[in-house]
Amino acid sequence: MNQIIDRTIQFVKETLAGAEAGHDWFHIERVYKNAIAINKIEQADDLVVALAALLHDIADAKFNNGDEEIGPRLAVEFLSTLDVTPQVIEHVQQIIRNLSYKSSLGIITFQSKEMDVVQDADRLDAIGAIGIARAFTYGGYKNRVLYDPEIKPQLNMTKEEYKNSTSPTINHFYEKLLLLKDLMKTDEGRKIAQQRHDFMLTYLEQFYQEV
Repeated sequence: MNQIIDRTIQFVKETLAGAEAGHDWFHIERVYKNAIAINKIEQADDLVVALAALLHDIADAKFNNGDEEIGPRLAVEFLSTLDVTPQVIEHVQQIIRNLSYKSSLGIITFQSKEMDVVQDADRLDAIGAIGIARAFTYGGYKNRVLYDPEIKPQLNMTKEEYKNSTSPTINHFYEKLLLLKDLMKTDEGRKIAQQRHDFMLTYLEQFYQEV
């Protein structure tokens, strides 16, 4: 298993060299470590969790003209070069295909204990201090408005509305980040999420005071 993980890490590092800073190798590494930590308690399949965590953002749709199949496809192509079973490859592919927040806004077609672990790990990296930094990094990357009191957050968006949203970065807190705490699937994920959620509320309070 160690050789498989080492080869996957090398592949991800090479593939994501030069990626947008919120979706680069360091994001993957944090999600991987979160997933491993959560799985020590959840006891899902270690290999599936590790591979899905490492490959979950190998080709994010928002950086690939909205192509939601390029990530799962690249993951399968790579995993087919390793000594892993077709069942593991299929499981990892399904996790990658259904992991994102926007996927949860549509019809949920796949669920597994391993997906719960990796999804919680990924969502933890979207909240707290890291989540705040990533939100503003992506907002800058897309040249979005930081804050505009005239533009109100869009709550209860459909998947398509979410994908096409260009709202100010501060609105993203209300449209996604502050919602993630209650979407956690594992006990450990919920525990960690609460502290990070509270930090975001403190940040927003300070932000509005300064505004």
